[in-house]
Amino acid sequence: MLKHWKISDGKLVETDADGEVLLYIAPDEAERRRLIEVCRLDEHTLNSSLDPDELGRLEFEPEHAAMILKRAKRYTTEDHYLFRTCSTGVFVFKDRLILVAPDDTPLFTGKPFLSVHSLQDVILKLIYRTILHFEEHLKVITAISGELEQEINTAMENRHLLSLFTLEKSLVYYLNAIASNKRVIDKLKASAAKLGFTPENLEYLDDITIENDQCREQATIYSNILASLMDARASIVANNLNVLMKTLNIIMIILMLPTLVVSVFSMNVVLPISQQHPWSFWFVMALALASSFAVAFIWWKKRL
Repeated sequence: MLKHWKISDGKLVETDADGEVLLYIAPDEAERRRLIEVCRLDEHTLNSSLDPDELGRLEFEPEHAAMILKRAKRYTTEDHYLFRTCSTGVFVFKDRLILVAPDDTPLFTGKPFLSVHSLQDVILKLIYRTILHFEEHLKVITAISGELEQEINTAMENRHLLSLFTLEKSLVYYLNAIASNKRVIDKLKASAAKLGFTPENLEYLDDITIENDQCREQATIYSNILASLMDARASIVANNLNVLMKTLNIIMIILMLPTLVVSVFSMNVVLPISQQHPWSFWFVMALALASSFAVAFIWWKKRL
């Protein structure tokens, strides 16, 4: 699917006609052939734009510059706490910009795109929006991990613990993607003249560098916290299970003693109290209940 965008009055707006920015969403075979044969895109680089495991990079071809940018993939409930990353190809020509994305995630939304005056602005604001998207997902991961930790405090199974392991795995993916984008940003700085960056663009690129570094530090802190406390959370689950088993054992003992008392008085032998005594039944019941209360009282005193 192909979408057209153009720069109008300092904004990037979608249009039906040809615009400076072309966005290919999961291109089919015909669109790929057109990009390779007409636009002269390298086939390997084009395939890398749709490969979620591809690392970010910046390369220069005779007629354009090719950039692979890593971004956070849109999260759905089907992902089961696994936050994934995907790649986006950015191909910079002299008078146009071609983007290749694997899904229909909005790329030109948010505050960064309120002021756009050139293709260079689109490139830098796209990178900045990608960083903000990572930061938004990091906040969501933190909120989810906090909820899972509360569930683990009373959990008797490993389901919530496995979800935390999945979140930790997601943070590893994010750290790799953010570090990969860092190398792309550094190369953009070194190749500013080739890409036609103005002094204002370079100043904005410095801000992007700082924001990306802060995002990476934030992801590193969250990852370290999850990893360092994972053993403690596993111990909590095991301890909760041990407490439950201990409680069940006490209950079994409390129920076993009345059964023992009743069984003794049910034997066909001579006992201290006659079965014909009018209070024999209530005496046996009282003795059974007393044994249960005695065990329960001893257990309660030991817990204090």
